[in-house]
Amino acid sequence: MTPHASDSPVATGVLFDLDGTLVDTAPDMVAILQEMRRERGLTPIRYELGRANVSNGAIGLLSVGLPDEKAEFNSPLHLEYLKRYEKRVCVDSRLFSGLENLLETLESRAIPWGIVTNKPERLTMPLLRVLGLDRRTACTVCGDSLPERKPHPAPMFHACELAAMTAADTICVGDAARDIEAGRAAGMTTIAVAYGYITDDDDVTNWGADHIAANTAELAQIVLKAVTLSTL
Repeated sequence: MTPHASDSPVATGVLFDLDGTLVDTAPDMVAILQEMRRERGLTPIRYELGRANVSNGAIGLLSVGLPDEKAEFNSPLHLEYLKRYEKRVCVDSRLFSGLENLLETLESRAIPWGIVTNKPERLTMPLLRVLGLDRRTACTVCGDSLPERKPHPAPMFHACELAAMTAADTICVGDAARDIEAGRAAGMTTIAVAYGYITDDDDVTNWGADHIAANTAELAQIVLKAVTLSTL
């Protein structure tokens, strides 16, 4: 655990990024890319390379997995990937180990938690339904819920409004610089998770997060300390 703030945060709500923070979606997302490569007569890429790029969405995956094709938003390649993924959005995706206990603890203390993701709603909600998370979140803000997406703070403020949270009393958790930027801009306490989908040329210590969690145990420790202080 690497604290960057001088004081411990006090929180009455928590907002999680989805892919690479709350749910390990890499097995399914990378599998679709590997399938597309096989059908083009290409050998699989290293799983670790694909995993590291999952936070950049389908475009990020396609850019490293099929670099000779045009991986642009709504290009035929992009739409092909989304169509395949939509049919198998949650085969091997799971909550990261240890996070079920964290969510249960937050719920037992009546601390609302929600999700703010850049993933589109048509992919987010089926995933959450299969995992049984859709009935538990205080709010879910997707990449197409608003005109703005992270790193813009608007989705963070919208999530707080939906869940009756106050931004200044909310923790933002994410595995990408855009998550931390959005949380900071909204005046939230931010936690960067170093266990997430981070490329080799990125450095989590440069994101300006208040705290860095190396693993889910450290994340739970930081979050539960904050919500415990808020109830004292």
